Order: sequence, then structure tokens, then C-alpha cells
Amino acid sequence: MARIKIALPEHLPFVTELMIYIEHINEGQHLDNARLLGLVAEARCRLLAELGFSQVDIGGAGIILADVAAQYRSEAFHGERLLCAMGIADPHRYGFDLVWQLTESASGREVARGKHGVVTFDYAKREKAPVPDAFWQRWQERFGMLPTS
Repeated sequence: MARIKIALPEHLPFVTELMIYIEHINEGQHLDNARLLGLVAEARCRLLAELGFSQVDIGGAGIILADVAAQYRSEAFHGERLLCAMGIADPHRYGFDLVWQLTESASGREVARGKHGVVTFDYAKREKAPVPDAFWQRWQERFGMLPTS
């Protein structure tokens, strides 16, 4: 079976620092794969908050995750600080890919990269909804550019 290979855009405009706590460590004494996704979820919430949004409201619609792919590049350990860089790829009418890369802060060692398929969602109607123009406007105001397909 072929391995997942995730290509990242040249620039991931949002960066936040995350600490690896003991609760993130598995019996192999490194970052647990399920906890990695929890760290990425924390970074996603921080990104949305920086834009003035939340997961249930990005300017008139919420978001749900349709899929996730992760590519592990190296181990990460208790006490390390990770930089999580995020950006958007493949925008479309009803969502986009939220792409991310985790690197160890002190050395720059890449720990993992991945993407979440995001679908914009009308929680009242329980159906997909177009990405609100307000989201793209705020993204451009904050990061100076719109993502391209």
C-alpha cells in the first residue's frame, strides 16, 4: 500500500505554539497519534479565534471536518514546544482544505504535516452551506491574500 504524501503550499500564514504535555505521550514515550490531532484541533480553534470566528460561526455558517490525513515525519517528546503553521488549500464553494505542519520549535525538526477537509455547514438546517464571504474577507484582511485552488 502506498504511503500518504501531503504537499504543503509554500506559505502557511498562521503560526501558533503548542506545548507537549505528559498527557500527550503514549507508552512508546513519544507523541500519541490521537493526541496529535487534538493539538491540531487546538491550533484550528486559535486560528478561527484570531479571525474573530469559532467552529460554529465563521461569518454565517459553521464548519465540520469531512476527512483528515496526517503524515508523521519524526517523534516528538514531553516538554517540547511545537510550532503549528496553518493555511488553506483547494478552496471551493462549500469548503476548503485546512493544511498544517508541526515543527519542533528549537530545532525546526518537522514532526508531522496534514490536512483536514473542511465543509461549511448550516447547523440550523443541518446541511452544507457556501463559505461565507465574511470569512474570505477576514482571511484576506489578516493574511493579505486569498488561498488559491
